[in-house]
Amino acid sequence: MKIQFKELKLNNFKSHSDTTVNFGERTDITGDNGEGKSTIPQSITWLLYNTDTFRSKLDPTPITYDSDETKVSLLLDVDGKQVLLERVLKKGKSQCYVNEVPKTATKYDAVVNELFDKELFFSLFNPNYFFTLHWEKQRTMLLQYVSAPLKKEVLKHMPEQQSEVLEPLLKNQSIDDVKAAQSDKKKRLDKQYIAAQSKTKTLKEQLEYHAPSVPLESLQAELNPLLKQRKELDEINDSASTVNGRINVLNSQIHHLNKERDSMKEDWALLKEEKIEDHCRVCKQPLQDDSLKAAEEEKQQRMDNFKASFNDVIAQRTKLEEELKTLEYIDVSETREKLMELQSKIKPLEKEIAKHKDYKHYVDQVEQAKAEEKECLETLNESIFILDSIKDYKAKEAELQAEKVQALFTTLSVRLFKQNKTDGEIKPDFEIEMDGKPYSKLSLSETIRAGLELRDVLSAQSELIIPVFIDNAESITKFKEPLGQLILCRVVANQKLKIEGVTNQ
Repeated sequence: MKIQFKELKLNNFKSHSDTTVNFGERTDITGDNGEGKSTIPQSITWLLYNTDTFRSKLDPTPITYDSDETKVSLLLDVDGKQVLLERVLKKGKSQCYVNEVPKTATKYDAVVNELFDKELFFSLFNPNYFFTLHWEKQRTMLLQYVSAPLKKEVLKHMPEQQSEVLEPLLKNQSIDDVKAAQSDKKKRLDKQYIAAQSKTKTLKEQLEYHAPSVPLESLQAELNPLLKQRKELDEINDSASTVNGRINVLNSQIHHLNKERDSMKEDWALLKEEKIEDHCRVCKQPLQDDSLKAAEEEKQQRMDNFKASFNDVIAQRTKLEEELKTLEYIDVSETREKLMELQSKIKPLEKEIAKHKDYKHYVDQVEQAKAEEKECLETLNESIFILDSIKDYKAKEAELQAEKVQALFTTLSVRLFKQNKTDGEIKPDFEIEMDGKPYSKLSLSETIRAGLELRDVLSAQSELIIPVFIDNAESITKFKEPLGQLILCRVVANQKLKIEGVTNQ
């Protein structure tokens, strides 16, 4: 969009009771101090935004005379279409017009905002305005027209190993999201690694504490003969226990048979003295000869069976007694004493050997802890490498973006980033320099040239061309013609206000 100023009319605006400015491609406003040169550009910003050229409050009322009404109107050419804007201040109340049609303040502002962004207008119209902004605002305004380097472009300029590790992470995440995730991961891994180191240290201390004092080979050499002796004594003891146990069993069985024999003797006496009844026990009738004979035979049969059972008990006892005669009780008290003495020697040796087994267990635990610590460290180092790569990515991204921005300028240098001394992080920054000097150190003529170059970059990038005014133009003798109409305000001693609009042929 190209916007040109055609005609400006001032009525009772500060020192201008009735002034008309017809703008050309270049408009020279000259005169001595106090002639109202700077008031002319101020009237334009008051008309548009009710402020001066630096967006400060402005009282437009006449200074040396009284008036009931202040009025400013400006005829614009917007890409070939004429627009007439007008602001009137009467008795403290403001009224705005667009093409002579009254508008509310809101609707008037909307019309102006459609023409250009407020910050952009002031930066293009007043070359010194941009440098009054906070550096973050300056930076944002400039960068909104310069796209950041693409991820693949940044990765292409990085070392292969860093590019390979970052590329998959950046497919679905921003670099800041990746950094946040990896920073959180590193915090967790730092704690895990400290815990892993502590565990390894503790297990090493336990390993030293449980370390055997005697070599395993020496312990085995001392233990084996003792185990052999114990085995031999165990065999003797087991054999004696078998014999003595059999003797005890035989004595017990014989004792049981003797008791059974004695009991049978008593039963035999009763059986012998048992009388045969000569009458029926049920009906009490006398038994006949055949029945009496059968009763006698039945008794005899019982007596024969009893004798046979008795003889069997006697035979069993005799057999057991014969076996008992062949056995002799073995005294193992001495053997047991020897076994106890041997065990007292074996036990400490086995305890020391057990230490070797426990030591092997602790060795395995230490090795496992070392492996876990190593694995944790490797993972931590991977995270650190990614974070370092992210830092390098941001530095390279900043470098590429700075190159793109710097390519827009011819004499100015632009710093977009700075590196923290503490952690090396790349942080946003903004500084305009000319010939190695920051803007704040430039002379008046240098600030004008710097402002013109910067506003031309903003104009070209935003594709908005509007007029620019240069105040104190007498301080600068040579500069590049800016984009758009040029309004020069220059002090000429002892000269009344003079306005000359020059149109290029």
